[in-house]
Amino acid sequence: MKETLHVNHAHPVKQHKVTLLQRIWQHKVLYLMLLPCLLFFLIFNYIPMAGLVLAFKEFRFDTTIFGGQWEGFKYFKRFFSDSQSYQIIINTLIISGMKLVLALPFPIALAIMFNEISHTKKLGRFRGLFQGVMYIPHFLSWVVVVGIFQKVLAPDSGLINQLIQQFGGNGATFFMMNPEYFHTIMFSSYLWKNVGWDSIIYFAAIMGINPEIYESAAIDGANRFKQIIHITLPMLTPTIVILFIISLGDILKAGFDQIYLLKTPGNANVSEILDTFVIRTGIEQGDFSYAIAISLLQGVIGLIAVVIINKFADKKLDTSLY
Repeated sequence: MKETLHVNHAHPVKQHKVTLLQRIWQHKVLYLMLLPCLLFFLIFNYIPMAGLVLAFKEFRFDTTIFGGQWEGFKYFKRFFSDSQSYQIIINTLIISGMKLVLALPFPIALAIMFNEISHTKKLGRFRGLFQGVMYIPHFLSWVVVVGIFQKVLAPDSGLINQLIQQFGGNGATFFMMNPEYFHTIMFSSYLWKNVGWDSIIYFAAIMGINPEIYESAAIDGANRFKQIIHITLPMLTPTIVILFIISLGDILKAGFDQIYLLKTPGNANVSEILDTFVIRTGIEQGDFSYAIAISLLQGVIGLIAVVIINKFADKKLDTSLY
């Protein structure tokens, strides 16, 4: 006897659509924790963007930022017609390029070194101490860091000049005033301050690599050096690319604090960058519209650089920021 299959043709139960406000209320605790961060960016990042209108208007002290006369691209033309502008841009690109490109391998190498130390029985227990020592300079302000370098490089009582005297040299070199030593001092101080802190992300990425991959490579006869070349570095490539793309947003921002403190009358021709020029023009001379126009130019070029390199990395390396 054949059984008859009865199909229920009743309409399916409609699911209640949850609105955005309901989802926010459902996760209200998480959104409440996020609120201080949103307020921070709103107050200090988005609201001040209204002042960018001054790049196209004349700033007047007797009106608001919206009360001045429209000037169009006057301040941009003024900057590029200035004889100093191209030298300032070149100085900025050199310094930011050194920080972005030349300094890139050092935190990666340091993170790999920390990882290798953890696999060493004798040094593994001291890894935390080594990391702490390397992280400390990051928490020092540039005033302190530059002050230390000034004491070390002092012409008479500095450690470097005293060592030069011990080996029969002159021992009275004004390192801070000589433009030939500026980039070396700038790069070494930047590296000493930031290399430890910058290695944290790379070290975390290394710790996220599956240990079984290393074990399989070791079984196949690969030593630690080959494992670094063929496993660690390829696995780190996406992290390196992402961080490099993010850093490109500041391609025309070479770091105001450090350069302003290292700048002297003797090295001004190589240490004058857009950041110091903006402060000198806007704060010291009171030409706010001109300074804001230059700052806007920095941001726009940084955005263009990020978009172009991100698209290139997406096509060639299959890694992108967005």
